[in-house]
Amino acid sequence: MHLSAHVDTFTRDHLPPPHEWPELRFDLPELRYPARLNCAVELLDHTDAGRPAFHTPAGPTWTYGELRARVDRIAHVLTGTLGVVPGNRVLLRGPTTPWLAACWLAVLKAGAVAVTVLARQRPQELAAMCAIARIGHALCDVRAVDDLLRAAVPGLRVTTYGGDGPDDLLRRPAPTAPYPAVDTASDDVALIAFTSGTTGRPKGCAHFHRDVLAIADTFSRHVVRPRADDVFAGSPPLGFTFGLGGLVIFPLRAGASSLLLEQAGPRQLLPAIAAHRVSVLFTAPTAYRAMLGDLAGHDLSSLRRCVSAGENLPAATWRAWHERTGLRLINGIGATELLHIFVSAADEHIRPGTTGLPVPGWQARVQDADGRPVPDGAPGLLAVRGPVGCRYLADPRQREYVRDGWNITGDTYVREADGYFRYVARADDMIVSAGYNIAGPEVEDALLRHPDVAETAVVGRPDEARGQVAVAYTVLRPGARPDPEALRAFVTAELAPYKCPREFVFLDALPRTATGKVQRFRLRTGGDQQ
Repeated sequence: MHLSAHVDTFTRDHLPPPHEWPELRFDLPELRYPARLNCAVELLDHTDAGRPAFHTPAGPTWTYGELRARVDRIAHVLTGTLGVVPGNRVLLRGPTTPWLAACWLAVLKAGAVAVTVLARQRPQELAAMCAIARIGHALCDVRAVDDLLRAAVPGLRVTTYGGDGPDDLLRRPAPTAPYPAVDTASDDVALIAFTSGTTGRPKGCAHFHRDVLAIADTFSRHVVRPRADDVFAGSPPLGFTFGLGGLVIFPLRAGASSLLLEQAGPRQLLPAIAAHRVSVLFTAPTAYRAMLGDLAGHDLSSLRRCVSAGENLPAATWRAWHERTGLRLINGIGATELLHIFVSAADEHIRPGTTGLPVPGWQARVQDADGRPVPDGAPGLLAVRGPVGCRYLADPRQREYVRDGWNITGDTYVREADGYFRYVARADDMIVSAGYNIAGPEVEDALLRHPDVAETAVVGRPDEARGQVAVAYTVLRPGARPDPEALRAFVTAELAPYKCPREFVFLDALPRTATGKVQRFRLRTGGDQQ
């Protein structure tokens, strides 16, 4: 590792030992970064000051020049009156706004470590993350500060922004001169992203300054292929690395702009696309499916790229979106541990029902539990490696995620003979019933082809006779009548009978994490039956 610029060395001191790291590969010329690198400078300083950077539904557009000036002002306040030194961890919390993005960039420019959390996370969750990362400073939207204060984190200095008090971050006096960025090492920790898992102690994933650029120089550059005149938008919040990449890092790296929406559900996305001529959209499969029923009257002619990640994209959803819009959804799988997407495909390389191919700069394979590659066509564990790798902050689970130099994502995949990777299930979501392996996503895909089904999640429930039985938790479209026998007949006509759910449970909504992922563990325990 290179000589660190961090005065506070906590993050580097608590990285896993080098022998537990995955093998890092920098196979593309654009991935060979210099030893000294501040990613905020790279994202901000190479675009003409007059070009648009951030749009909002109501407020004026921020230009790159205005964004740089506001980032510099915040950085002056951070390192001046607030006393932040390089290496300090700074928690960021608030809805998706240009000010939250500016705070993130300012923290990085000041050489500190950004820890962006979700505005929906509660005091107990916030306290746990602050303890793991030993966070001493927080910048918080005044509208989201109550739960952070209720977390009662010892020694945490909370500074709000967007308020009218004299101590508000944006009202504090600061020099107007440009802020001289801290000369960080390319392998200094820039951010800690906490996994959005549904159970257990959260895991803090440490990512370097070069990692921030690497996800833009692999997935964004080679798959999304952005243009400077693109307008990005999407639903994932900035506390979710899917959103951080798609709404901030990728557009800024390309000199493009981004529409930042505080409310970004399907009902808000469709009119926003038309109003702001959005051309690149990032959201989850569930949102694409939800928007299908409300396309009439909305102008989507500006869209040219639609990226789907966060959950498996059913082939039925891909085909329905293509039929209605003419747009090919770019499917992808990513992980907080690897910062963004590493298997995907675009344009003529897309094959519905598969995730795609390893993104340029990444390698992927399917292996068994002992680390041996399995033959094409056989299910196994997805293993990947590339320019970014898992580095949990002082967490013994590092040895579970990284094995023999590969990142083991926890997903069961099949590699087809032509090199395409097809999702089967999360490794812990495979249902084994009476000796048969049932992949929940395959059954879900079949159910989603039924016109009455809006959403569904198929999980295994313990059964004394069969070991497990498949249970389909299902949300129906408005006006549809619960009819388990009709759904059973439909699935049996689509799939082998042994894959048909033994039971259908009808819900008003599926339980989800703050990042929108289905909380399957709650369904397995039957805690959400209605």
